[in-house]
Amino acid sequence: MIQKIIIGLFLSVIPFLVFGQNEKMELKKTELEMSKEVAKVINQLFDGMRLGDSSMVNSCFYHEVEMLTTYTDKEGNAHLKKGSVQDFLKAVGTPHDEVWDEKIFDIEIRIDDNLTQVWAEYSFFLDDKFSHCGVNAFHLFKTNDGWKIFHLTDTRRRAGCNEGK
Repeated sequence: MIQKIIIGLFLSVIPFLVFGQNEKMELKKTELEMSKEVAKVINQLFDGMRLGDSSMVNSCFYHEVEMLTTYTDKEGNAHLKKGSVQDFLKAVGTPHDEVWDEKIFDIEIRIDDNLTQVWAEYSFFLDDKFSHCGVNAFHLFKTNDGWKIFHLTDTRRRAGCNEGK
């Protein structure tokens, strides 16, 4: 009798367990799809830099953008420098002899609702010549037109870099 009750309870719980798993699988699928959308924006930014296409780069940004860089100078002093998306777009779009090739790796994407944080290590090259490395920290907002970068902070250094990635 107790066996029948235990089996009955077990069988009555299975549909809820399966439903919970399906819900988790759907959530993971949605997160994966959203991560792909976010990665597409980040890749478009760097493709635009390589092409020197400031319009392509600009389409990745929200209309209000904060850009910061942190670095340590030769004397060992830490600095946090505010940049401007307009200056960045002008630099990208101004013809230059070298291809700006920023290679990113070890990418982490975190998403909650319409907010995303992306953390990516990078190595920056002028054509094939290594320039510097660091980490990019992006914040994106999901607008009606898709994901847009509204905050970008990067670190810059020349030592301790993985130039081969």
